[in-house]
Amino acid sequence: MNDPLKRSHEPIFWLLFGAGGMLAAMLGAMLVFLLAFGVPSGLLPAEALSYTTMRDFAGNVFGKGFLFAVVALFFWHAVHRIFHSLHDIGIHAGLPARVLVYGTAAIGTLIAAAALLAIGF
Repeated sequence: MNDPLKRSHEPIFWLLFGAGGMLAAMLGAMLVFLLAFGVPSGLLPAEALSYTTMRDFAGNVFGKGFLFAVVALFFWHAVHRIFHSLHDIGIHAGLPARVLVYGTAAIGTLIAAAALLAIGF
């Protein structure tokens, strides 16, 4: 018998996917412009992306939060899209694929957190 009120963890992953997609749509193009065109073409000063500027940004609490949100949510958005794309190419993924895909995002998120914490405040 199918239970219509069966609990699922799927909404958590859809929330992370949606937040990552929204962040990618809002910030992704801007990040590509800044990193690929803005500084190299001289539209922005070279100091804008210098090591010391970025270290100071990543050392700030708000900078850490921004970098963590961007990296972690982009990760979750990408793996959720990959997982559901497996079905489109004929791979009907079960629990092992789910653990591998979402585990990759979880490990990437933990590595990002550890790297940001290692920078210090």
